[in-house]
Amino acid sequence: MSRTRAREIALHLIYEMNFREFGTDEEILECLEEGALQALAGEANLYDGPLTSRQRSYILTVVRGVAARQEELDAQIVSYSKGWSLRRITRISRAVLRLALYEMTYVDDVPVGAAINEAVELAKAYDSDEAGKFVNGILGAAGRALAAQDKPQESAPLSDTGENTDE
Repeated sequence: MSRTRAREIALHLIYEMNFREFGTDEEILECLEEGALQALAGEANLYDGPLTSRQRSYILTVVRGVAARQEELDAQIVSYSKGWSLRRITRISRAVLRLALYEMTYVDDVPVGAAINEAVELAKAYDSDEAGKFVNGILGAAGRALAAQDKPQESAPLSDTGENTDE
C-alpha cells in the first residue's frame, strides 16, 4: 500500500472539513475503519481494501495537522496566489493546497518535489488541468520560499517510496 493512496484519502477528509469538523482523532479514525471504507468501495476503487496502520497514522497526522494549522496554510495560499482570494479558489483545490503545504512544511520525510507533484496530479484528477497548473504555480513559489528555511518537523511515519505494508 502506498502513501499515494493514503494521501488521496487524506485529501477527501480535508475536503470534507469544508462541511463538517472533526473534533477528535476518533472521528477521523471512524472514517478509516474497514466497514466505512467498504461502504465507499463501490463508489471508488481507492477505498477498496483495508489500510495499513502506517497509512492510518499518516492520514490522521496530516488531517489533524491541516485542521490545526488551517489559518496558517490559508494565509500561505493567499500570499502565493497573487491576486486570488481564498474564496475564488475551488474547495477541492484549497484542500489540495492545504494538504501539500502541510506536507512541504511539516512532514519531514516528504520531499518538497514529491508533495508538489502529487498535489498537481490530485488537482488535475479532482478539479481540472487548469487547476493543476494553478496548484503547481502556488506550490512552486512556496517550495522556493521553503528552500531558504529549515523545515519544522512533525511525525508522519510512512515513506513515499514504493509499496508499504505493515506487518
